[in-house]
Amino acid sequence: MTTTHDRRYAEAAIEADPTVPAVHIWRDFSATPEQLMRAHTDPELFARWIGPSSLTTRIDHWDCRTLGSYRYVAERDGEEYAFRGTFPEVGENRIVQTFVWEGMPEAIALETVTFEDLGDGRTRLHAFSLCDSFEGRDGMLSSGMDVGIHEGYAKLDALLAEGAV
Repeated sequence: MTTTHDRRYAEAAIEADPTVPAVHIWRDFSATPEQLMRAHTDPELFARWIGPSSLTTRIDHWDCRTLGSYRYVAERDGEEYAFRGTFPEVGENRIVQTFVWEGMPEAIALETVTFEDLGDGRTRLHAFSLCDSFEGRDGMLSSGMDVGIHEGYAKLDALLAEGAV
């Protein structure tokens, strides 16, 4: 599962890894790595773009630093979906975090998000989510996460275009 600089990802590419219970996501942005890091680490910005357009996000706890933790709640029509985790590492162009939907607290994913400078003001995001099992991975893929990813990244594009990041 490798990418080349010749391929562009204007839309997110979401692929199941054939060898381990993991998901790869690639997406190119008209932004610098620093802008994407800020969008992923600043709680106010993060809440504005994460997830489907039909949800609003509230940050309950956000300590985005190496060995920090987080919890946020996505809400729609009175229904809430809470997510939590830790940040084992927050680096210059990389974030390593655990990710848990509180509805299935036993299904913990370890996610690594990297930001690769492609030049010309473009950056490639690569997210690698290692799940606890192939069943857990397949459940994540069938949960509708693709809608949240595509709509969330479209919201992030808009924030970048308006200069909010």
